[in-house]
Amino acid sequence: MKRLLAASLTVFVIISGCSTNNVKIDDSLKTYFDSNQVDGCFAMYDNGRNEFTVYNLARYRDSAFTPASTFKIVNSMIALKTGKLLNEKEVIKWDGVTRSNPQWNQDLSLEMAFKYSSASHYQQVARRIGQDTMQLWLDSIKYGNRKISKIDSFWLDNSLKITPDEQLGLVKQLYFQQFKMDKRPQDIVRRMMLQKDNANYKLSYKTGWGFKENGKSLGWIVGWIEENKHPYFFVLNLEGERSMDMINVRLRILDGILRKLGFMEGVK
Repeated sequence: MKRLLAASLTVFVIISGCSTNNVKIDDSLKTYFDSNQVDGCFAMYDNGRNEFTVYNLARYRDSAFTPASTFKIVNSMIALKTGKLLNEKEVIKWDGVTRSNPQWNQDLSLEMAFKYSSASHYQQVARRIGQDTMQLWLDSIKYGNRKISKIDSFWLDNSLKITPDEQLGLVKQLYFQQFKMDKRPQDIVRRMMLQKDNANYKLSYKTGWGFKENGKSLGWIVGWIEENKHPYFFVLNLEGERSMDMINVRLRILDGILRKLGFMEGVK
């Protein structure tokens, strides 16, 4: 079992290193992007069967993008590991600046800042960590291109970039608590990612929304779905016009793809 797990981890490093028998290119998923007038890619890894499904392989494997709020996964782990935050209940004070999202205009615990995806609260967290420590952990985790511009904006300003392939590997490592740090920070973040929990499935993810250098909207959803205690890891990456309804479009695409692949009915 340990050998099988170790072998399966390589699927995220270089997909071309996988057996073609384990990789299914599913162009039928294109309809979910086209119907929402966006470009993008989707990939899923079935951990138990060591099987991989992908739409738009070139984008998935070769293109890197700002992680936007998906970086809160790593930002949280580092803060908890280094003691800058003690636990998910610790309160991060509101800085008093009124922003367009009313949920951000208050003191928030770490878990609520994660839930509401508050940029300003996590900017405070990054400043607490500091650039040297942050760089140390980005290098240790091997996160994307590991580039830090300014400590409180590098995951938003297109300096730090990561491929969808690397994002998928990251959530798999998180699920199995495989980062080179204590398991506690990983476990806390893994629990904070849980979005839906019912009799048929558990769905855990983190969203992200930023803007490319050309001004287009860039969105992410990264995480996993569990049915019958069996995890399937996924990454959704998309881009569209700046004025698009990213919040609803990305969730609509994810829901459609998961249902097409047979999820959410408890029969997997």
